[in-house]
Amino acid sequence: MNVNQSAPPVPPFGQPQPVYAGYHQSSYGGQPGSTAAPTPYGAYNGPVPGYQQTPPPGVSRAPASSGAPPASTAQGPCGQTAYGQFGQGDVQNGPSSGVQMQRLPGSQPFASAPLAPVVSQPAVLQPYGPPPTSAQVTAQLAGMQISGAVAPAPPASGLGYGPPTSLASASGSFPNSGLYGSYPQGQVPPLGQGHPGAQPPQRSVPPQASSFTSPASGGPRMPSMTGPLLPGQSFGGPPVSQPNHVSSPPPQALPPGTQMTGPPGPPPPMHSSQQPGYQLQQNGSFGPARGPQSNYGSPYPGAATFGSQPGPPQPLPPKRLDPDAIPSPIQVIEDDRNNRGSEPFVTGVRGQVPPLVTTNFLVKDQGNASPRYIRCTSYNIPCTSDMAKQAQVPLAAVIKPLARLPPEEASPYVVDHGESGPLRCNRCKAYMCPFMQFVEGGRRFQCCFCSCINDVPPQYFQHLDHTGKRVDAYDRPELSLGSYEFLATVDYCKNNKFPIPPAFIFMIDVSYNAVRSGLVRLLCEELKSLLDFLPREGGAEESAIRVGFVTYNKVLHFYNVKSSLAQPQMMVVSDVGDMFVPLLDGFLVNVSESRAVITSLLDQIPEMFADTRETETVFAPVIQAGMEALKAAECAGKLFLFHTSLPIAEAPGKLKNRDDRKLINTDKEKTLFQPQSGAYQTLAKECVAQGCCVDLFLFPNQYVDVATLSVVPQLTGGSVYKYACFQVENDQERFLSDLRRDVQKVVGFDAVMRVRTSTGIRAVDFFGAFYMSNTTDVELAGLDGDKTVTVEFKHDDRLNEENGALLQCALLYTSCAGQRRLRIHNLALNCCTQLADLYRNCETDTLINYMAKFAYRGVLSSPVKTVRDTLITQCAQILACYRKNCASPSSAGQLILPECMKLLPVYLNCVLKSEVLQPGAEVTTDDRAYVRQLVTSMDVAETNVFFYPRLLPLTKSPIENTTEPPAVRASEERLSNGDIYLLENGLNLFLWVGASVQQGVVQSVFGVSSFSQITSGLSVLPVLDNLLSKKVRGLIDSLRAQRSRYMKLIVVKQEDKLEMLFKHFLVEDKSLSGGASYVDFLCHMHKEIRQLLS
Repeated sequence: MNVNQSAPPVPPFGQPQPVYAGYHQSSYGGQPGSTAAPTPYGAYNGPVPGYQQTPPPGVSRAPASSGAPPASTAQGPCGQTAYGQFGQGDVQNGPSSGVQMQRLPGSQPFASAPLAPVVSQPAVLQPYGPPPTSAQVTAQLAGMQISGAVAPAPPASGLGYGPPTSLASASGSFPNSGLYGSYPQGQVPPLGQGHPGAQPPQRSVPPQASSFTSPASGGPRMPSMTGPLLPGQSFGGPPVSQPNHVSSPPPQALPPGTQMTGPPGPPPPMHSSQQPGYQLQQNGSFGPARGPQSNYGSPYPGAATFGSQPGPPQPLPPKRLDPDAIPSPIQVIEDDRNNRGSEPFVTGVRGQVPPLVTTNFLVKDQGNASPRYIRCTSYNIPCTSDMAKQAQVPLAAVIKPLARLPPEEASPYVVDHGESGPLRCNRCKAYMCPFMQFVEGGRRFQCCFCSCINDVPPQYFQHLDHTGKRVDAYDRPELSLGSYEFLATVDYCKNNKFPIPPAFIFMIDVSYNAVRSGLVRLLCEELKSLLDFLPREGGAEESAIRVGFVTYNKVLHFYNVKSSLAQPQMMVVSDVGDMFVPLLDGFLVNVSESRAVITSLLDQIPEMFADTRETETVFAPVIQAGMEALKAAECAGKLFLFHTSLPIAEAPGKLKNRDDRKLINTDKEKTLFQPQSGAYQTLAKECVAQGCCVDLFLFPNQYVDVATLSVVPQLTGGSVYKYACFQVENDQERFLSDLRRDVQKVVGFDAVMRVRTSTGIRAVDFFGAFYMSNTTDVELAGLDGDKTVTVEFKHDDRLNEENGALLQCALLYTSCAGQRRLRIHNLALNCCTQLADLYRNCETDTLINYMAKFAYRGVLSSPVKTVRDTLITQCAQILACYRKNCASPSSAGQLILPECMKLLPVYLNCVLKSEVLQPGAEVTTDDRAYVRQLVTSMDVAETNVFFYPRLLPLTKSPIENTTEPPAVRASEERLSNGDIYLLENGLNLFLWVGASVQQGVVQSVFGVSSFSQITSGLSVLPVLDNLLSKKVRGLIDSLRAQRSRYMKLIVVKQEDKLEMLFKHFLVEDKSLSGGASYVDFLCHMHKEIRQLLS
């Protein structure tokens, strides 16, 4: 939407509504229309002709601006720039924007109408029993007043956010109440509390949905179009603004000649949803709708007025639209932390929705896998495929089989059944788990997945107690826990031979670029100490992993580092077209035995290639060599490749520069994400068969075709790290930190994963970094604790509510010590025949994780615009189905969101604005390919912060308070120029410094005396001996420790050129690449939903 055009007049829909900046209004209701040209509702992300809707003749709408009002429209009277309807002494409803507010001019008297009272409401949590059905959030979108109108649904074990508050509507009169007199025509009523922060519990209305409603029926109808929120409508339900900003704005100025009838008194009490003298309407509005308002001042000089007696036009400063009146991710996260962070999450109950990924909580495994291992999009699955198709909610699980647990939680127990191996169902091969039913006195068991009756082997027999449970159930992890491991027998091993411990091969690019940048010297120096920290099992004194070394440019150099040698020996293979390994003995060695020879080699490599002039490199033959070496050694392992440039030397896998920005937004854009040749997929397939996982560290100065180079890491379960324009002084800490973590992390090698389900559903689709040679087995040459596999399920039969649905994920892998193991995760879900139960048990974070991966895979085969439209349509269908089937009948102007999904629009908008789906001019093709493959295997916590970054104010809390400060919403208007903020998204870390920060703060953090002396782009803060410096550096360290990759710090000064990069991460605002603001996108989603419903 163009936020800089001057705004045409807008109708107040039968009642005078207070207005926000960038959202002007004039009167409406049977009068002749304005001659202004109608402004169609702009497409939410740029000029797409398909999304235009013409308003009724003579009615036009100002575009909602989500940023600060533009200079052209934000001028109030006397040339003052006005940013809102708040006086200088007033507290804004929402955090201060850091801009001095201007009072309305004295020529416009304020009415002495009272302000709405502020009430507080604690959120209510019912973790296991019947919950509140959902909370009703109230806000206005284009005359849509937020209120709740939802049919009570059958209770289920879900999560409610607390009961709603009924607030008196700002429209309508209250006869005989003795509190407010009724307002005459032409007078603006007092504003209702736009958005109470926290409200007292009220039991009068069941919490159900966040709903954005239109005015009560009866007055002139609003035109069928969407727009931003208007103030003055009540916003009950879960508090969505920061609770410390809850005072009401003053009432609007009244046109001259209006007067109040009836004494202004205190506002009505808010303890009951029904007040004497006016009745609650179906959609939450009170009293009759108001008729047209005569003599209502128009929003700016010269605008037409449609009253019977037009008064002189009154200049009003443009009012800001209130983002606090729409669901806030920060508030939802905060509420969940407060409600669910203190109690352990006990997994004994079927179909429980876990706390959000942003909440710190302990897990007690009592039969279902921890949410750290498996998270689902919904914990209540529709019983039939028809119902699932109707709702359009994807049924998926994000599985992280080797997830690392916090120290307070025990790792899965290892069960050894000896030579007989783990007990399984004869028919479906599911492993023994807590849901298996023992029958006939314990001599047989019925499989919970396929209902087959199996004999219990004599050595496993045990008697049953009076409830039909085995008496040893709590002594056996596989009968009482959701997650556990079995030691695998030789039958589970390749060629029926137990595996040899895996090996690591370091393959170093020694071309001119790598040597000149200092990379080779830095890496060799680091490896000397890093080799002491290879992963090891349990309490082993040293790692069982062997290591080998290769360097390469146009040819490959292998090194013999056998412990008996005095000096390492180098062997060169120049025939890269037919790769072979020139030595076996002495190539893969034990670190402690060959320590002296390895150190000598690492000292010599930088010197050997110091004067190289070779700029060309090969790539595929390097991977081929590593794989052949592992094959010859008959073991699995990992290749660590350090590579700098596009492989253009004559060799298999040679690539050409095909970077072409002109393809963006065309049907050929998908080719930018596809690999250049099929050679790399063939190579990856061979690597997977050998259990050879590839981790790639890229150091490009220009285009290297990440889309092609990342194919092998992606298909083998490896990782890609990218350091563009690598400079030792700036990027050393980030690279070394990533390298240390990557080498030290525990990995499962040569792995196969299968997901089994109970009858009625089956796994149909898989997303992640792996290879599949058939439709059921996920093959991973390597799998670490950061990687997830996302699985989508579809119905193949009817489910029933009594039995629920079961998932079992079985991962067969070789441990770092060479032990073959099976890790099992089980999860039981509820099934429902009511759509309301489905919507009450969804998890938006997991849904967004799935939708992002679905979209990011879609760009390989479809134009990006098609992928974006598919996402929007699916989201609209999900919300329209809820509106149609779960919410009470209400006016068409209402946007009703399910409580569990009220953040779906804001998060989906962040996915749509991401670099892959909507790149800015500065985003390279390689960046997009890099992010695409990165997100494919992210877990739910990582996608949550990646798409909606955390913005933390550093100077608001006391200096001595070292805990993490509460986050604020990712929007420019939340930044105060007197503060310092940290922003992180899991990959980037920015420290934003406002231009008016106190000198003492600048001195304490940066060690300089003024704002102008701070170095923009600084990546390391000075170590200063004061509380604030320690607090900021401590917080940065703590944020880095939470993430799987090292986040390099960038200091950004307000009004500096780097600020454009920083603003890209303020995802609630309109983006430079054309992405919609949150408010605009919510309007667009509402329009899409209404079109589906009509």
